[in-house]
Amino acid sequence: MKGVLRQFLVVMERKIIDFEQGWEKIQIGITALKRKSECLHVPVLLAQHTIDIYTIVYRMCTQKSPNDFSWPLYQKYCETMEEHMNSTVLPALNEKRGDEYMLLRELVERWSNHKTFVKSVSLLFYYLERFFIFRRSLLSLEEVGLGCFRDLVYNKLQCKIREAVLALVDREREGEDIDRKLMKQVLEFYVEIGEERYEEDFESSMLKDTASYYSCKASSWIQEGSIDDYLLKFEECLKKEKERVSHYLHFSSEPNLVKVVEHEFFFVHENQLLEKTHSEKQISLAPIAKIFKQRVTEEGGEDNKAINDQVASAKEQVLIRKVIELHEKYMVIECFQNHSTLFYKALKRAFERLCSKAVAGSDELLATFCDKIILKRWGSEVLSDEDIEKVVMFLAYISDEKYLFAEFYRKKLTLRLLLNRGVSDDHERSILTKLKQQHGGQFTFKMERMVTDLTLSRENQNSFKEYVDNNHVAKPEIGLTVTLLTTGIWPSYKTFGINLPSEMVKCVEVFKEFYEKKTKGRKLTWIHSLGTCHVNGLFDQKPIELIVSTHQAVVLLLFNTRDKFSYIDIQTQLNVGHEDLVGLLHSLSCCKYKILTKEPATETVSRTDVFEFNSKFTARMCRIKIPLRHVDDRKKFIENVDKDRRYAIDAAIVKIMKGKKALGHQQLVSECVGQLSRMFKPDIKAIKVRIDDLITRDYLERDMENPNMFRYLA
Repeated sequence: MKGVLRQFLVVMERKIIDFEQGWEKIQIGITALKRKSECLHVPVLLAQHTIDIYTIVYRMCTQKSPNDFSWPLYQKYCETMEEHMNSTVLPALNEKRGDEYMLLRELVERWSNHKTFVKSVSLLFYYLERFFIFRRSLLSLEEVGLGCFRDLVYNKLQCKIREAVLALVDREREGEDIDRKLMKQVLEFYVEIGEERYEEDFESSMLKDTASYYSCKASSWIQEGSIDDYLLKFEECLKKEKERVSHYLHFSSEPNLVKVVEHEFFFVHENQLLEKTHSEKQISLAPIAKIFKQRVTEEGGEDNKAINDQVASAKEQVLIRKVIELHEKYMVIECFQNHSTLFYKALKRAFERLCSKAVAGSDELLATFCDKIILKRWGSEVLSDEDIEKVVMFLAYISDEKYLFAEFYRKKLTLRLLLNRGVSDDHERSILTKLKQQHGGQFTFKMERMVTDLTLSRENQNSFKEYVDNNHVAKPEIGLTVTLLTTGIWPSYKTFGINLPSEMVKCVEVFKEFYEKKTKGRKLTWIHSLGTCHVNGLFDQKPIELIVSTHQAVVLLLFNTRDKFSYIDIQTQLNVGHEDLVGLLHSLSCCKYKILTKEPATETVSRTDVFEFNSKFTARMCRIKIPLRHVDDRKKFIENVDKDRRYAIDAAIVKIMKGKKALGHQQLVSECVGQLSRMFKPDIKAIKVRIDDLITRDYLERDMENPNMFRYLA
């Protein structure tokens, strides 16, 4: 007979904890923690006791309804904190209201003790915090505890606390030593209960108190002493206010504090300053000009923050308007009479700094900005002198990169002129005239010649058209427009040799014959990289006009002979280098418009690829433009500027030495810097290199007895 093993499962139900019973035990622990935070004698709260209280809270929160006491416990916690504030903390602080130091020390000590107390009690209620409070999205236990201090203690004493702090600040301004460590702790308290409290409850009153203090002091000092003494006192006061920030005020107060001091010393007493200036006739206004520059820069920086929050396209349009408005606002410096130059320089430096911060790579971006202004805003309007003046004025503040800007501007001007973007020559000349007045003829010489070239080229094109109409034998098979550009005036562009198709060869020969009959001794160099062709593509669905470069057109015309070519076949027939051919084929087969298909169908071009005319190609428009791969030519432009600067340095050295015949090294460098500084800031090392180069080329020689003396060789 098999025995039967029976197991008995005894389920012991947990005893329900009554709320009053549980809270009584919890309160014992809270009272112990409270006495501990007050540094009073308290029996040691053992770790086991803490665990027991935590367990009680846990069980009271996890009992089934109606015995789930989570919400009552949360309410009791809040009541406990409120009771502690009203019965202990607030009375202790009220006892010290009569003495600033005693009140602030008590505040700091009570705040520190309370933070410790809240942290300790929150650990006992950790389960309540983690589940009940989190799920109900209630204020955390720490927020409740610290909020009670703020609402029940600080709000009732904030005026007294603020008065105590400001009184100590004033006492320090009068030369009395104060407890800076205590001040720092009090102001850290402001920040801890909410940074907006620091700004609204303390900083605003502190700034008013500062204004009142220095208004009284400045009114007295400007009457008593000279302007020099007044400025020295201003600098000393400003230095001390900055020291206060570093020792106990919040760092965010420094800009506002400096503005208040500057306002009370200078803007309030502006008329008296000018009167004393005229009476003393010996004042240096450099410190005032420095303050003026700082003020313009700060206000421009505030505008720039708002500008940077906008999208890039809107940023450029808002930028010019803001800077112009700021410039017009501060162009009121005629009142300084003989010292106006000092303030013009301060204004210029402020705007140079503002422009350099407002846009990174200001040279290129400002050139692009001008291009957009001319094309979009002024393209359909008559330019007024005021509009042009505003743009040129803005450009004047990037003088350090003036010639780099000129290269980028010349590049944009090239595209406007050659692509015939609808801007008249008169508009371009108006801007160039203003630039010339601002920066000199050398700055705009090439740009003016470019506009002149286009005018002469149009006349030449009309003559060519008449020549073709009157000479049917020489008439080319395709329409041809030729733009004549003067070598050295226009930006240099990368070009490479290519075997042109017979139709294009005939066009070149016809124009060459016409030009040689018209001029003598001039050589034509064809720059096909700047050319544009309109090619009719006959696709299966519909014909599409393709606007491509001359090089792209040459590649496409190959496919009139057969539909498929290998890479090697194309390279052999066109006689083009690998790098250049890859760029052309990539633009026609791997970009948005795939006029050619290739095998394999990858996004890169290799020597083993095979290309075929894509007869199934279609597009929504009947005319599309196929761009070439973009090449970043900023480095090239910088090299061009460096090259032009080398020529300018050479010319300056030769001009100086031709007049002086013999000159010492330091004097030559100094005079060279003086001549070139109107155009750009020359590098001393670059000048020394150019001197050595001119010696090598027999323009100069070193004196045999004194190596630091140079002589000019005629």
